[in-house]
Amino acid sequence: MRTAGSAVAAPLAAIGVALLAGCGSGGPSSAGPAGSASSPAGDTMTRTLGQRESTPVAPTEENAVTLEITVDGQRIRAILDDSPASRDLLAQLPQTVEMTDHGGVEKTGPLRTPLSLDGQPAGADPDVGDLGYYAPGNDLVLYYGDQSYFPGIVVLGKLEDNAVRRIADVAGRVTVKVEAR
Repeated sequence: MRTAGSAVAAPLAAIGVALLAGCGSGGPSSAGPAGSASSPAGDTMTRTLGQRESTPVAPTEENAVTLEITVDGQRIRAILDDSPASRDLLAQLPQTVEMTDHGGVEKTGPLRTPLSLDGQPAGADPDVGDLGYYAPGNDLVLYYGDQSYFPGIVVLGKLEDNAVRRIADVAGRVTVKVEAR
């Protein structure tokens, strides 16, 4: 004969098993940091958090677009990623940008026209040596120091290896010329 307690316990046990089975199926704890999952569940989580998917493609030798950036008379090469924002920058070139030092980690200066943010994440954590765009200020950015994640940052490409030291050595305001090569 079944008791009232066992009649309630069986359905509760089934619910508990179902809940535990869902714990290991693509949730944030199994996927690593938010947005780093390669599964559709991770993509949904990223969008749920308000971040847009990123579509930039790292350049290869076949599709690489090279920029020449002149900083304080020194020529620096940069390779653009393939993204709508990078293509918008390319369409605006050549361009001269008045840059200032910001926080001891970057040189920033306003572009003539805002760049497209289509397909870009809500922000980025640029690497030292990245070429970037800060959307809220409409600024082109040369990263020579460590900048942490910040909303509105878009990574456009990569500066050549020895550029970081050369950019860091330039004090104060500087006129920067950006051209396609």
